[in-house]
Amino acid sequence: MEGIRKMVAEFIGTFVLVFAACGVAAVTGCSAEANAAYVLTALAFGLVIVAMAYSIGNVSGCHINPAVSIGVLLSGGMSFTDFIGYLAAQFLGGIAGAAVLRSIIGTELGLGCNGLYNGDPGKSFAIEVILTCIFVLAVLGATSKIANSQVAGLVIGGALTLVHLIGIYFTGTSVNPARSLGPAIMMGGEALDSIWVFIVAPMIGGILAALIWSYLWAGQKKTAEEAAAESAND
Repeated sequence: MEGIRKMVAEFIGTFVLVFAACGVAAVTGCSAEANAAYVLTALAFGLVIVAMAYSIGNVSGCHINPAVSIGVLLSGGMSFTDFIGYLAAQFLGGIAGAAVLRSIIGTELGLGCNGLYNGDPGKSFAIEVILTCIFVLAVLGATSKIANSQVAGLVIGGALTLVHLIGIYFTGTSVNPARSLGPAIMMGGEALDSIWVFIVAPMIGGILAALIWSYLWAGQKKTAEEAAAESAND
């Protein structure tokens, strides 16, 4: 039952992320042009994370992003069984969120779909890997200690806002395969042509973040152990 509750929480969280944040992008007409819609969209994604972190975080950890889940998996924070369940819930939640959004506003406003930077899949891929790595690294760091639990949601929401503030100009910012796939499926056509970039690149970014964090965390633990040994010797 606990596993099912976690998946339900991840479904709800990803649904809200796509419906609310992609909805803000769509209805405000967010584009690469620096204006109020640009900033509002970045804030919307960050604020959804904050809201969900303090509502479903105690149930599932509030990943609501396959890239975060793979980072947590590789860092030893979850089982492979849970990982598969999370992915299924996240992708289904993203599709459901996009479907409801489409039923309300139609497809004329774009549903907050991502797009290639200057039509270049290589540059777009690199941008998404870098931005996802930054975001997932922030997630792993913020959730690494119980003492951080009170502020982790704020830190993670702030990190997502940050990567959107730079990434919207380039790709619209994915850093989340579930967030990208749902709107692309509901839009269809050209939106699906480059969807592989926004699925594969964030997953690689999540893996890279896990590798970096494992290296940094191992060093931190070693330092702590050495300090404890020195204290014992004294």
